[in-house]
Amino acid sequence: MIVRDHQKTLTQSVNTCLKFTSDLKEFSVNCKTSSLSLTETSGQHKLKGVEIRGLWVPTLIIFVLFLGAFIIRLIFSKYLDRVTTRTKVPWDKLFQPLKNVIFIWAILLSIYLLLPYITIPIHIQHVINKALLIIFVLSLAWSSSSLFIKIIDYYLEKKTGLLTRITLIEIFVKIVIYILAFVIILHILDINITPFITTFGIAGLAIGLALKDTLENFFSGIYILMARQIKPGDFIRLESGEEGFVENINWRTTTIRTQQNNLIIIPNAKLAQSRILNYHLPIEELSVLVPVGVSYSSDLERVERITLEVAKEIMKTHPAGVPDFEPAIRYNSFGDFSINFNVILRCKQAGDRFLLIHDFIKKLHKRYKEEGIEIPFPIRTVYLYNMDKDKKE
Repeated sequence: MIVRDHQKTLTQSVNTCLKFTSDLKEFSVNCKTSSLSLTETSGQHKLKGVEIRGLWVPTLIIFVLFLGAFIIRLIFSKYLDRVTTRTKVPWDKLFQPLKNVIFIWAILLSIYLLLPYITIPIHIQHVINKALLIIFVLSLAWSSSSLFIKIIDYYLEKKTGLLTRITLIEIFVKIVIYILAFVIILHILDINITPFITTFGIAGLAIGLALKDTLENFFSGIYILMARQIKPGDFIRLESGEEGFVENINWRTTTIRTQQNNLIIIPNAKLAQSRILNYHLPIEELSVLVPVGVSYSSDLERVERITLEVAKEIMKTHPAGVPDFEPAIRYNSFGDFSINFNVILRCKQAGDRFLLIHDFIKKLHKRYKEEGIEIPFPIRTVYLYNMDKDKKE
């Protein structure tokens, strides 16, 4: 009986040991699996020849770069807003292209810093680096051209006081900057630019001969802008007698808007060779002469006094008049039926002179009627000579 009890106890102990051994093996397998999984997670990940080591490092780099870009953009915007308020110069609008491209540069920098953590063939890595540089150069060219154009537009607007629409300068700036970017891209791609220069020289000669008139207009437009004798917003008169505001100076033509709201389109070369009367130079104000005639029976001192009263009133009350200008009259001739003189007024802009003359004539005519001053009709005195009567005498 005792032997059986000992045998039973021994059997239970053996079974317990076997179960513990089985559990220990299972735990060992689980630990190896967990260790392998952990090693793969924190160590290396392979996918078709591409190996990524330490994912947490590039993730941290990308996070820091984007956070830094956001902070830099925020600080940059706040600083520009403060400078704009202090200097009254719209720096926030001028530097808007740079603010927009900051995140693009952050993406490019993130990819560049991520490359050391990716095991890829060396030739593919070189291709990626060159592609990143090319994208950076193109984005820099775009932002730089936009920045320069905004600065030039602001400068011209400040000098002229008008919204400028000079597409010629914009085209010229973009051509120069993108040509420089193209040369840099060729250098990045390790391409010899000497054959391109030779090709461009021959092609430039052929294009110059074929586009002689176009190039003449282009350089004439540059000359007009650099001379600053005609600019958008100026009121000019052409040799043909047509008048209007300069709307735009582009790479081939100049557009003029007449007071009838029609457009006159003139090639730049023809405009540069023409005689132009610019009413906005040296200043926009101009003198306006209004011819008037009164009867020979009029008291000229009284006519002068009344006319000057009307002229002063129109200068101070009319929106096109110059309030501090002293008008004058100058008698100039004895006409066939009247004594003629000119009334000298002052107008703020050439385009408003017709309305100023219109209102002045209405007021002067009304005042002359009230004062009994006669504006005579054309008169001819005809003497009839009787030749038959002379013969009889």
